[in-house]
Amino acid sequence: MTTGYLFNNFNLYLFLSLFLLCCGILGIVYRRTLIAMLISVELIMNGAGLNFVAINRFLYPDKVNGQVFTLFIMGIAAAETAIALAIVILIFRRYKKIEADTLKEMKD
Repeated sequence: MTTGYLFNNFNLYLFLSLFLLCCGILGIVYRRTLIAMLISVELIMNGAGLNFVAINRFLYPDKVNGQVFTLFIMGIAAAETAIALAIVILIFRRYKKIEADTLKEMKD
């Protein structure tokens, strides 16, 4: 197998995208800290972006729709990360820990 074939394999990109999505979902379910959950959401968004770019590259090579959607996903991910980190800092200042279980105590 040559390296040219490896980079031109559509199924490889879809599998990698699915792997990132599954890792992100498992990270959200099993992780307890807010930072780990934030990283898991980023993995999900990166998987979606990779999926858009792969579909655009292999199915519609003359259009740029996949790249435009991926740029929007990257912008949304950056804004989401900034807002989520600000919220995590505020939670840490108040409760001195960042486990997700402390969010249940925020009723007061």
